[in-house]
Amino acid sequence: MVSSEYERRIAARFATFDQDGNGYIDREDFSGAAKALLAEFGTAARSDKGQALYLGAEAFWQGMAGIADRDGDQRITRDEFVGGAVKRLRDNPERFAEIARPFLHAALDLADPDGDGKATVEDTVRALKSLGAAEDVARTAAATLDQDGDGRVAETEIVSAFARYFTVPE
Repeated sequence: MVSSEYERRIAARFATFDQDGNGYIDREDFSGAAKALLAEFGTAARSDKGQALYLGAEAFWQGMAGIADRDGDQRITRDEFVGGAVKRLRDNPERFAEIARPFLHAALDLADPDGDGKATVEDTVRALKSLGAAEDVARTAAATLDQDGDGRVAETEIVSAFARYFTVPE
């Protein structure tokens, strides 16, 4: 795939992070995502799970800012996002997975009612919808994440798929 096509696809994924639609990604987008997940699963922000999610969101923000915030203004513009993904992550999706892992781990913990390390496909749909995905997109994504077809989604399935989606053209 030519670089410009890759850049176009990565740019389209920018909106996933720009939770408030203000044209840039900042710390508030990550804390807003955490807040939306906590509300969806009825979990208090001051609980252990709530604190883990906020810490994961902050770690994710710090990792993203370190990769993409080229001017240091604590905001990632669309151009910075594309540049960060293209220049730093295209050939290393594992790096992105490691940045996202604390947040994804904590989000999975929220959506995992029995504590076995896996969320049901339906709870995965709920999580994706709370983060702004449309119903049909959330259902398709959750079904795709269930790679072994057991009706449950594990952290390894989520982290690797998340990294591929944001770094590798499909």
